[in-house]
Amino acid sequence: METTGSPGQHPVLVVPAALTFADVPLLCERLRGLYRAGAREVVCDLGAVTRADLAVVEAVARLRLTARRAGGRVLLRNAGAGLVALLELTGLGLDSP
Repeated sequence: METTGSPGQHPVLVVPAALTFADVPLLCERLRGLYRAGAREVVCDLGAVTRADLAVVEAVARLRLTARRAGGRVLLRNAGAGLVALLELTGLGLDSP
């Protein structure tokens, strides 16, 4: 899991390809750190995720909840077609609030 970004752009939180349920708290902590550092919107890059499963759905749900609690917003990017379909099915689509 890495965080990238440059001045004037939204910070980017990169979700790893082999995401497990155990990784979710660390992702949320990194997101909280970005908000503490002054970010209001963070891009969550899902491009490395190759398998759309419940761990990824859990991560997206928790990241959105973490963002809402911090008064910020998470923007999901680079999700594969299978993950997009699964997120839409669960009500967590890319454009959901």
